[in-house]
Amino acid sequence: MRTITVLGNNSGRNAGDNAILGNLLDDFALLRRDIHFKIPSLDPSFIRKHFGHHSVEPMGLMPWNLAVKNFGLPLYLAMTRTEMVLITDNILFDRKFNNPLVNYLKSIALFSGSCRKRGIPIVFYNASIGPIDHAVGREALQKVMDASKLVIARDFNTRDLIEKLKISHPEIIINADCALNTPVPSAARMAEIIDKEDLFKSPQGTIGMNVNSYVDNWSKPGLLNRKDFVRIIAGTVDNLIEKLGVDVLFTVTQVMDMKITEECMQQVRNRDKVRVVTNSQYTYQELAGLLQKLQIHAGLRTHTLIFCAAVNTPMVNINAYPKSAGFMQTVGQGDWTVNFEDLSVDYLTTTMLKAWERRDQTRKEMLPLVNVEKAKARDSVRLVSDLLDNL
Repeated sequence: MRTITVLGNNSGRNAGDNAILGNLLDDFALLRRDIHFKIPSLDPSFIRKHFGHHSVEPMGLMPWNLAVKNFGLPLYLAMTRTEMVLITDNILFDRKFNNPLVNYLKSIALFSGSCRKRGIPIVFYNASIGPIDHAVGREALQKVMDASKLVIARDFNTRDLIEKLKISHPEIIINADCALNTPVPSAARMAEIIDKEDLFKSPQGTIGMNVNSYVDNWSKPGLLNRKDFVRIIAGTVDNLIEKLGVDVLFTVTQVMDMKITEECMQQVRNRDKVRVVTNSQYTYQELAGLLQKLQIHAGLRTHTLIFCAAVNTPMVNINAYPKSAGFMQTVGQGDWTVNFEDLSVDYLTTTMLKAWERRDQTRKEMLPLVNVEKAKARDSVRLVSDLLDNL
């Protein structure tokens, strides 16, 4: 068996991160069955439960494992007792650089020198990078790049950032996010969930919403506070219900976002028309299956947008992260972005109504582009496989 370490946010708390890992493992299984995956995780039992049908070895990141999450012996062993290290998702940024509970970059940069000495290549696998706003972040990223043999990015923004920072790097290939290949459960399973949650009752259809708890982190200081944001989302939900006669479904893909979702719900007047589903109850495949039933969706979490693209549901990006805007551009939906400086009840309502009117056309335009991106995401397996066989 060959051994590959997969680095990412693999604790089970985020449906998008779960989709990245799950689809990566599924995609590799389509090509070869001789790879054993080491997966550092805060919750090894989650890895075993949901991905144990693959050859996986979860490595605990708790204090009793001699780790402070991203810093400690498990990460060192994962990166140095393997044949290759894959960096996934968007885990390399320099925000809170010295806090291992938040930041991966410092720890990965520290151990990347050991990978380089041992001839263990680091590969960016359908990943994004950034933001990198400080010299210390640039220096750390350069150390990781020095041990890297290939950068497979999921958006052009990552390549542009690397070149802007003047970081020396190996070959950069632009592919796509693993989560685009998320499969939808059976019709019987989806019918069971829909009945349980009392969903999709309006004959006019259902519109999706997603919010997250980072609104204060990613909006510019003084531009938009949490109270104003909640008011805008709730006001928009009421407007859409009253103007279109639709239901609204809030989809929570990160358990920490439940609180702000509940805050929005408390301010909605038409609460009987609103439902909430969360990844604490449903898998990423099941959430994608529910998003498939929507007419349109607006979200902050990047992976709610990616799930929508995967199931051909038109979406509006409430632009909380650079990676969200980058993804929207790759599937030809760059114009459907609302930046925080423009966010208001009127503007978001108007944008959603336009998206509603164009939804059928958007589906037709998006489908062929997304199919190309799905193939690119899966092709990353071949690139890594060739590199592994030539070590």
